[in-house]
Amino acid sequence: MPPLPELPPVHRVPAFADNYIWLFEYEPGTVAAVDPGDAAPVLAFVERRGLAISHILNTHWHPDHVGGNRAIKAASGCTVVGPAREADRIPGIDRAVDAGDGVMLGAHEARVLFVGGHTAGHIAYHVPSARALFSGDTLFAMGCGRLFEGTPDDMFQSLARLAALPPETRVFCAHEYTLANACFAVTVEPGNAALAARYAAVQEARRRNEPTVPFALAEELATNPFVRAGSPARLGEIRRAKDAFQPA
Repeated sequence: MPPLPELPPVHRVPAFADNYIWLFEYEPGTVAAVDPGDAAPVLAFVERRGLAISHILNTHWHPDHVGGNRAIKAASGCTVVGPAREADRIPGIDRAVDAGDGVMLGAHEARVLFVGGHTAGHIAYHVPSARALFSGDTLFAMGCGRLFEGTPDDMFQSLARLAALPPETRVFCAHEYTLANACFAVTVEPGNAALAARYAAVQEARRRNEPTVPFALAEELATNPFVRAGSPARLGEIRRAKDAFQPA
């Protein structure tokens, strides 16, 4: 069999206390910036690497995801793409997209999925050719976003939509919440051996100050209590318990 094509790089740019801004280098030297809440680290990174920013891809309106839009657009002339249902809250937006739309990035198509729940108009970007999902604040490692503007049913449907993607998909979420999520998840499924093993591995990775993102979607199918909830009502119970959870 011929070797599999090399996947395009996705660069991690830390921001704030626990945000990750992703730079998808879809062509050598050219990137799309996903959820750049802070312009400074992004512009410093691309200057060091000699990269050009062609697009900003926003998943939702929260300031820690869109706060860098205007400065990056002014510096690069890039195109800002964001959720149509939140277009009036996306700084500098040029193109509003919704479920079923596609954003061409060179030879790669970022397919837009509607994944409301965390915010009312939240979207995600799935790039099948790169085996990549940019999930924003909808799907985290062993967790999901708080329901600020949506219902348990909204989040249940959104997570089901993401869980139906190929299991080898790499998930690039927007926060390093994995250790806190794992600490809670093991209380929901104490008999889940895969979850226990993943919790131990995450503890060790964070002890070494290593990032835990990206991760494979297959891991969520086996260990994420929100993805595995089975019903909107059960997801709502788990979300309320997580919101009130205090680690021992």
